[in-house]
Amino acid sequence: MTEIEYLSHSAFAIRNDGKEVLIDPFLSDNLKAPASALEVRPDLILVTHAHHDHLGDAVDLSKRFGCPVLSVVEVSDRLEELGAKVVPGNIGGETAFPFCRVKVYPAVHTSSFDDGRYGGAPCSFLVRMGGKAVYHAGDTALFGDLALVGEEAEIDAALLPVGGVYTMGIRDAVKAMRLLGAKRMVPMHYDTWDVISVAPDEMRRASAGEGFELCILAPGERLRL
Repeated sequence: MTEIEYLSHSAFAIRNDGKEVLIDPFLSDNLKAPASALEVRPDLILVTHAHHDHLGDAVDLSKRFGCPVLSVVEVSDRLEELGAKVVPGNIGGETAFPFCRVKVYPAVHTSSFDDGRYGGAPCSFLVRMGGKAVYHAGDTALFGDLALVGEEAEIDAALLPVGGVYTMGIRDAVKAMRLLGAKRMVPMHYDTWDVISVAPDEMRRASAGEGFELCILAPGERLRL
């Protein structure tokens, strides 16, 4: 059974049959990360862009577990310089692994490393694992081409930012769900800091009657698909 664990902010672990895909592992410097974040054992790491709250512990985890990182070229090149193991990939590409398949899509955002180095174009990921499809939107604004992702697969869960300010907010996330046609929406990128605080009741009101399941996960909580 495919399972998603929310590790707070935009970090998730997707697991099936003993394998783990870790996305945007902002963990050790994240005060909202659950205790279970210390127990991750990734077989693959996906990084949507170079901002520190998404890049997080990718290099350290890649070194520790010998697992590859998949991102856009500019991020992968920098991570390889820092000692991470990387696999080639970029927006529009699809990579098959023994335990999952990952397609890279655009996201509408910005991307740079802490030192100001350009991080390439930000991205999002469609992960197929254990017969399920999970879409991680990364940090994005609402844009019409999200409909193309929905045409690609029947999405079991869409992980969407809702905090506003730096990304789309809850109302635009609901519009994104209409484009994606996903069965479930899992909110992310909110409540890490006060500036992106969103009340659960606001999410419920915005999504009421929309025809998808709203799954608000607490850090450390898991969702079985």
